[in-house]
Amino acid sequence: MIAARPATLAWFARHEIALVWRDWLSMMTAGKRRREPLVALAVLVIVGLVHLLAYAVVAPAAQAGIAPDKATLALVTGSAFLSWTLMLSQAMESVTRAFYARADLDLILSSPASARRLFAIRIGAIALSTTALATLLAGPFVNMLAVLDGPRWLAAYGVLAAMGAVSAALAVALCVGLFRTLGPKRTRLAAQIAAAVVGAGFVIGIQAAAILYTGSFSRLSFLRSEAFVALMPDAASLLWGPARAAMGDLGALAAVLGGGLALLLAAIVVFSARFGEHVVAASGVAFDAGRRQRHRAGFRQASTRRALRRKEWMLLARDPWLVSQTLMQILYLLPPALLLWRYYGEETGMLLILVPVLVMAAGQLAGGLAWLAVSGEDAPDLVASAPIAARAIIRAKVEAVLAAIAVIVAPLLLALAFATPRLAAVAALGIALSASSATLVQIWFRAQAKRSSFRRRQVSSRMATLSEAFSSILWAGTAGLAAAGTWFAAFTAAAALLVLAATWAIRPRKAD
Repeated sequence: MIAARPATLAWFARHEIALVWRDWLSMMTAGKRRREPLVALAVLVIVGLVHLLAYAVVAPAAQAGIAPDKATLALVTGSAFLSWTLMLSQAMESVTRAFYARADLDLILSSPASARRLFAIRIGAIALSTTALATLLAGPFVNMLAVLDGPRWLAAYGVLAAMGAVSAALAVALCVGLFRTLGPKRTRLAAQIAAAVVGAGFVIGIQAAAILYTGSFSRLSFLRSEAFVALMPDAASLLWGPARAAMGDLGALAAVLGGGLALLLAAIVVFSARFGEHVVAASGVAFDAGRRQRHRAGFRQASTRRALRRKEWMLLARDPWLVSQTLMQILYLLPPALLLWRYYGEETGMLLILVPVLVMAAGQLAGGLAWLAVSGEDAPDLVASAPIAARAIIRAKVEAVLAAIAVIVAPLLLALAFATPRLAAVAALGIALSASSATLVQIWFRAQAKRSSFRRRQVSSRMATLSEAFSSILWAGTAGLAAAGTWFAAFTAAAALLVLAATWAIRPRKAD
């Protein structure tokens, strides 16, 4: 390979590609090279399974013939728009991390290299990474459509590239706008909230419409409904340009792809020149925030357990990335809340679906918070040297995590209790079991790590990840079956307990 000259665009591009690849590989293997063959095999298996799923989804429509009529254009456009909102959310989080989380800026900005070139490449890298993520999710469906309905569907990859370019351009513009409007102190929180709302807002909106008009959670059922199609413009409208491009219209593809790349180029030209100034200001705020302490009149009198719980809550509240990591999970509780409101006092049977959804969400959220409290301890040496029993420290952490979960789910449980007390009691018990199980798994497999590694916690211990997922699923199934009044709930409960027993048996002994 021919080496690029230092400080050129190609040189910076190679640097960014190396960083992205190293970060992805570390996230997948937890920094252990012996896992690389297993990861490669797992990726191949997952790709094959996802293609089988895509075949099952698109085969009936492909066999019947897919014509570019109004209903099809509406379905393709609606699905693409939902995917694009998730891409925009991911791009906004990437830009925010570029502001606050990159540690190589002092070296780069003090070098004779052009910072503008570097940030131009980084904006382009955000577009590429966003497009790659969308391609991983949508690629199997595009491939199956190309096999079953013709190669014209391969044009959808060009539409994905245009969507990634537009996402990166808008993400940079929005984050810079927030930075200039709110200042560096508030931009990180505001950008994370905006990313979560953008990523979940439109998906939740479509799901809310599906609940109101079709009485189900299915977004596709709403996009296919006659009421939605009737509201859309006729098939000749320019609104369907991206859908026509995805279906093989080369003229529309050229317009969509050209427009997306032009918007990305404009963002690079406009924002790359002063991008470095914003990043330096944000880095300074992040550094100062870590050193600054508020003046307090004195220590508050409290028991040891209460002080430890309060310490955990303060750490969770101050975590700079917790908002983006958990807010979307919380937002996805809104559709169940809407379903509760929709069928309140009308049809108790429709509310049964709320119980497993709440139990599953509580388990997943508790697992993340427990990892932050147990493995993401900021001062492990200080805590370990304190004159407090280790069991008391762990007990306080567990209480802090479970109390946080209780605060989040309490409004939904209270509303459910007014509608049907029996379902509320079952849901509360299931939530307690699921959250406690996920927390126990994190305690058994705890290993000291930086809080910034939260995004890749799933690869630190595959067994802990699988155990947490299986226990949450089984407790959700148990709660759903119990809410339905069937004794089959006893079998899923026994399976959940077996999973926990097996997890305890294979736990690392140093975690005791």
